[in-house]
Amino acid sequence: MTMRRLAGILLLLLLGGTVFAQSTDAPPAFDATDVHVSPARRFPFREGGLLRGDRYVLRQATMLDLISTAYDTDASNVQGGPIWLETDRFDVIAKAPAGTAPATLKLMLRTVLADRFKLVTHTGTKPMPAFLLKTGKGPTKLKEAEGSGDADCKFQEPAQPPGPGTVFFLAFSCHHSTMEAFAQNVHNWARDYLADPVVDSTGLKGSWDFDIRWNPKQMLAKAGPDGISIFDAVAKLGLKLETETAPRPVLIVDSVNQRPTANAPDLAKILPPSPPPQFDVAVIKPSKPDTRLRARINGGQVDLEGGTLKFIIAFAWDLNPSDDEALVGAPKWLDSDHFDILAKAVSDAPGSGGSNAPRIDIEELRQMMQALLEDRFKMKAHMEDRPISAYTLIAVKPKLTPADPTSRTRCKEGPGPDGKDPRITNPMLNRLMTCQNMNTAQIGDELQRIASGYIYGPVLDVTGLKGSWDFTLSFSSADLTKGGPGPGGGAPPGAPAPSGTATASDPNGAVSLFDAVSKQLGLKLEKQRRPAPVLVIDHIEEQPTEN
Repeated sequence: MTMRRLAGILLLLLLGGTVFAQSTDAPPAFDATDVHVSPARRFPFREGGLLRGDRYVLRQATMLDLISTAYDTDASNVQGGPIWLETDRFDVIAKAPAGTAPATLKLMLRTVLADRFKLVTHTGTKPMPAFLLKTGKGPTKLKEAEGSGDADCKFQEPAQPPGPGTVFFLAFSCHHSTMEAFAQNVHNWARDYLADPVVDSTGLKGSWDFDIRWNPKQMLAKAGPDGISIFDAVAKLGLKLETETAPRPVLIVDSVNQRPTANAPDLAKILPPSPPPQFDVAVIKPSKPDTRLRARINGGQVDLEGGTLKFIIAFAWDLNPSDDEALVGAPKWLDSDHFDILAKAVSDAPGSGGSNAPRIDIEELRQMMQALLEDRFKMKAHMEDRPISAYTLIAVKPKLTPADPTSRTRCKEGPGPDGKDPRITNPMLNRLMTCQNMNTAQIGDELQRIASGYIYGPVLDVTGLKGSWDFTLSFSSADLTKGGPGPGGGAPPGAPAPSGTATASDPNGAVSLFDAVSKQLGLKLEKQRRPAPVLVIDHIEEQPTEN
């Protein structure tokens, strides 16, 4: 295949020939738009992008998320832009006529970006790698779909939730799937293997039924000879994934403001706040003995099994469930009594209830769980600052690499530019983070996110280091270290190691976060006590009110 023909295929398949087109007509716009910086979250991720009634909601979206959503393209096709493009997060809540087509909503979002952030872009091409999905040498193992039906790929949950350290598989069962849709799905499912976009080059038309099953990349070495990579899984279908580099159409960010312009002064009249979300019905009952924790969201239905009230409260208020200091006034039974909760957010009206309802977004679910606890367990609580155990980041003998100050600030799970992956030879080093262009305050923030089993609260930066840095950090998750999770689960470098604390020289090969930060970054995490927000429980009943 010639490079020109490959580029043409990539253009048509990746972008559908229309992604970057600019209309000469007045662009469509939302009736009203609320744009604001997203509230801080322990694990922020983009959520939403759907129209429910007349309300469009997109939460915790980076500017990269906003641009890739508005222009309907993979994030890797968005080039250039300021260093904060992948870090600063925004909420967009807008009003549009009910039934507005998804394609029109994307155009409306483009208008928001141009008006409120002054986004300026242009199109271009750039040689970039992509995975091409091709047929293998023999016949495929796909089954041609019969009859009519909606395309659907469902995640196959394991019979029992995997325990700590268990080798598990990811599995999907697909029906009426085109190969183009499969290429997009497999890229989304297996980004730990497939950092670059996947493009359908099979030439297979029609729709197909098939099952696919593989190990996440960090589990592959631990699985041994029985491990299945995503490449093996695709090969079992009679297909293959090959990397090729060719010119790809890209969207280049020329300029964009870091803060949106102010909302309209009369926004509350045009776009009044939605009523507080709540469940229409919720059934709460004690769990059967030995029920393992399991939680699912199926459309408008929430199904929780074996959850303690401590776990539920931690989710509802976005607390670290392992942090005992995050909750004040918690009775002992809060972490011992287990409950099953089956709740519906919508009525049973035809076409709108259960799994047919739009999926509840996480921010709304937090509010709904708070309201449920207040209603059924008569919970009363408030936030206040109290002294807690926290860490301070100190410079000892820094081993950080100076960053290109124009590169985007980002962190990803996986090896750095050298391609070295210590997880392959030592599965106990199951965490590998590669970060670029981060100052030390951002490094402290990132450590709290990537190692919440070790660090529960904000990290205070007192390194005194100026500039920004690149680094790779390899360590073992807290459940693999003998000391266990939390501030007491691993000694800070230089401190006497308590009995049972894992160190880099332990026979099992585990390396705590504290040792990794010391040896690999030349920094030190020192435990201190300082004020931080905690949830104070004023009252809570041990048993819920009757269903």
